[in-house]
Amino acid sequence: MVNRHNYASRMELKKQTMLSTGLLSNRFPEVSGIVIQMTYYQKGSNPVLMVRTVNILPSSYAYFKMDCMIKGCEGGGFDLTSIVADMVKDHKKAKKGTLVCSGESDILDSAHASIAYEIAIHYNS
Repeated sequence: MVNRHNYASRMELKKQTMLSTGLLSNRFPEVSGIVIQMTYYQKGSNPVLMVRTVNILPSSYAYFKMDCMIKGCEGGGFDLTSIVADMVKDHKKAKKGTLVCSGESDILDSAHASIAYEIAIHYNS
C-alpha cells in the first residue's frame, strides 16, 4: 500500500512538473518538432537496456527529462533540457552526445546507467 501511495505521489509530481514546462509551441515557437533517439546502457554483460525514440510535437509539453530505467534508482534520469535550449538558441539542427544517470541508490554505483542520444530539431520555415 505504501509503494502504491509513493508511486501516485511521484506521478502527480511529474505531472505538475510537465505542466509547468508549458507546451513546445509556447516555449520554442520557432520549432516545428524534435526527435530524440536514445540508447539506454546499463552495467553488466548485456549493456544495451533499450533503444527509444521520442517525438516531441508543438502540442507536446516542453519536458526533456528522461527517466532512468534501472530498478532501484532514486532521483535519477537524464535531463536534456539545457541541451535542447542551447540548440534552439543557436539554431542548431542536430547534436549527439552521452549522459550518465544522476540517480543514487544503496545498491547502485554512481555510473549504473547512461544514454547515448541524438537530437534532431526541425524549425518552421
